[in-house]
Amino acid sequence: MRTLKVLVQTTTPARPDNWTVDSFLLLREHLASLQEMDTRFEVTARNRDAPIDAPDAVLSRLDESDVDELWLFALDFGEGGLTPDDCGGITRFRQRGGGILAARDHQDMGISLCTLGGVGRAHFFHTKNPETDVSRLTPDDRGTPAISWPNYHSGRNGDFQRIVATEPVHELLRNPSSPSGFIELFPAHPHEGAVGVPEGEARAQVIATGHSLATDRPFNLAVAFERTTDRPGRGVAESSIHHFADYNWDTSRGAPSFVTEPAGTGMKDNPSGLADIKQYVRNLAFWLAPER
Repeated sequence: MRTLKVLVQTTTPARPDNWTVDSFLLLREHLASLQEMDTRFEVTARNRDAPIDAPDAVLSRLDESDVDELWLFALDFGEGGLTPDDCGGITRFRQRGGGILAARDHQDMGISLCTLGGVGRAHFFHTKNPETDVSRLTPDDRGTPAISWPNYHSGRNGDFQRIVATEPVHELLRNPSSPSGFIELFPAHPHEGAVGVPEGEARAQVIATGHSLATDRPFNLAVAFERTTDRPGRGVAESSIHHFADYNWDTSRGAPSFVTEPAGTGMKDNPSGLADIKQYVRNLAFWLAPER
């Protein structure tokens, strides 16, 4: 049986009363439970372990490791995030065939992804690499005034959002258990970040869009990067860490105290919401795997 090694990693050290790698325990358990097509997944989880501006011991040398997939949750606001050495290790990792999922959130959360290139260039922030459509450089969610754009409002934490698969529908969105044959629901979040295909990136595409409940505006949820000659590893840029966080799959798991928005019950009331995101995680795990 083939064993694929998955590293679930944050760009920040563990902090009390904050999002950490322990905020993604349900994701990690689901990844570790997958076993099909003569393949299983071995999951390692860690927070960043380095002082500010010092390279992370694992990320900076990721290409030298036996890791097959990096699931990177960018929780920083610039200071203490990815260093040039970390970005070099991650870039070389993709160049040797490793797969990368990079997720961030609202405004400037995860902004050190800007230094990564490749999958990192698909993320648009408030103070760096903003969306090219200037009409979008304005708050979408106004329920939390302290959080500015990009902050697309797809719903309450604990609810689900109906997604639109872009044509042609990408294999990441297939769900043989769904009547439509496709994934239709993602966990919702009051203020998601922004992603899109970087300029000059011919082998990348937006695979799913969401819909703002605040402004009626569509926005991108995920961008998939196919293999290229110089970058044989696949990649996905995700608009929000909250597509994968415990709190958004099951609000009873709790959240940091600064999360004050009212929670919803959609994921609890409608089991198909959780089934869809688990199928998406399964698809990601197999799709990001290096070629045999």
